[in-house]
Amino acid sequence: MNKAMRNPLVYILFVLPAIILYFMFFIYPFVTSGYYSFFDWDGLQAPKYIGFQNFIRLFHDEDFRLATINNLYFILFSVFIQVPLIVFFSLLISSVKKFQSFYKTTVFMPSVISTSVIGILWGFIYHPDMGLLNNFLGLFGIGKIYWLSDLKTALLSVLITNAWQWMGFYIVLILAAILAIPKELSEAAAIDGANGFQKATKITVPLIMPVISVVIMLSIAGAMRVVDIILVMTNGGPAGATDVMASYMVTKAINFGMYGYGNAIAIVIFVFAMVLTALYQILIARKIERNEF
Repeated sequence: MNKAMRNPLVYILFVLPAIILYFMFFIYPFVTSGYYSFFDWDGLQAPKYIGFQNFIRLFHDEDFRLATINNLYFILFSVFIQVPLIVFFSLLISSVKKFQSFYKTTVFMPSVISTSVIGILWGFIYHPDMGLLNNFLGLFGIGKIYWLSDLKTALLSVLITNAWQWMGFYIVLILAAILAIPKELSEAAAIDGANGFQKATKITVPLIMPVISVVIMLSIAGAMRVVDIILVMTNGGPAGATDVMASYMVTKAINFGMYGYGNAIAIVIFVFAMVLTALYQILIARKIERNEF
């Protein structure tokens, strides 16, 4: 056995299936997408080489610019509103003595439900006539609001729905980190007279910062690939107010048969996501790790 493990071919055989799958499902689609981004192609006729024209057109496309800004709203909402709420609810649940498993299961439940179901469910909640939200606001004399068809509220409505769906997944991650902290630290702080807020801000949150950093990075990645909830709830409307880069790519490639242009959008999304992730890793994540260790 030891002799076999010293043979480099054994290690190659172990990693070969993973390499093949990685090539099939990541490298090949990416290279193919990059190739067709230089063509004018409707998916049916022979592709016609046009060089960088798809990219030049893309950077002058006002609708794509709006979709990019909406993607940035998703990122900012995730980082500055969703993540603090995740940490808050995690601290809250971790301090509960009874029914903690019930609360963990309840908050995690939306993460395992299909996005289509979530979209339809919240579509009923936002319904202007029968929706739960408008009926509740009506008790305070607030008039009818067209949540998903008003330019002022459509994007916020989708942001809230998307956050509601995924918060539970991240809360479970943060909770696992909190519950792994030795209880002796909290008990020592209590003996020194620290209250719950001081223990949370001076002990718990600093100790789980590496996990919070991972949650922030996952939230950014999630905000970049959000598309299904948009297509289910608004299909990018009204007037592109909820369109993001991925939904705009689907519209152009599938609905309008502009596959070459859609592939150019896919390449730009990839580069955009890589730059954001690299910047976060270099400017913030490494600093957090250095402070912690």
